[in-house]
Amino acid sequence: MTDKNSTEDSGLQETFLSHLFELRDRVIKSALAIIVVFVCLVYWAPDIFHLFAQPLLESLPAGGKMIVTDVTGSFFVPMKVTMLVAFLIALPVVIYQLWAFIAPGLYLHERKLILPLVVSSYSLFIFGMAFAYFLVFPTVFNFMASYNAPLGAEMSTDIDKYLGFAMNTFLAFGITFEVPVVVVVLVRMGMVPLAKLKEIRPYVIVGAFVISAIVTPPDVLSQLLLAVPMTLLYELGLFIARFYVPKPSEDEAKAEGSEV
Repeated sequence: MTDKNSTEDSGLQETFLSHLFELRDRVIKSALAIIVVFVCLVYWAPDIFHLFAQPLLESLPAGGKMIVTDVTGSFFVPMKVTMLVAFLIALPVVIYQLWAFIAPGLYLHERKLILPLVVSSYSLFIFGMAFAYFLVFPTVFNFMASYNAPLGAEMSTDIDKYLGFAMNTFLAFGITFEVPVVVVVLVRMGMVPLAKLKEIRPYVIVGAFVISAIVTPPDVLSQLLLAVPMTLLYELGLFIARFYVPKPSEDEAKAEGSEV
């Protein structure tokens, strides 16, 4: 009996270690993919940062400029931006490594759902960042710059503070654009009925405005630019989720028939 228990324990330990080693290899491959892309882009780091800061530069009034208040800021900030771009480019590889690690433990119907979810999640996140870069940034920066003229203040922004603001905004809009994916997953996995998600629509709208008030600058315009898309994306998720409502099993169908 003791030998049997020890054999089972050793088997579980070996299985755990094999999964741990596989996870380590997947993480290393993901990190290498990011590093390789970063090394390929690092020569153009100043140009990448200039492109990254273009929405603000175009909104600055005459005489306005970006400044560096940290001794090492002019070097590390462009490096951080380049690393961000490298991560976004290598993200499909990272997602694939994650999928390859968890796929053996999934059912067949769950594996079929993973690929479209991965593709749609990545695409929507990029769309969210693009929405922030091309629409939100110019609108917010022009709006803020208009307040400096009456004050007679010169608008000069530190590049590190701009990086922090842009990263937070990218993250907020990237996650916001994932709302349809979340809705579809909740419905497809049977976690929340579609009818319930439709029922709580008013609370979702209120929540969208509350979240936008927290994560965006303290002006109504930027809050609307986040809350309105979040609400529309929730409606889009409800529409798409109609096609992913799980069908009742045979036992459930028979039970419903007997009740009738």
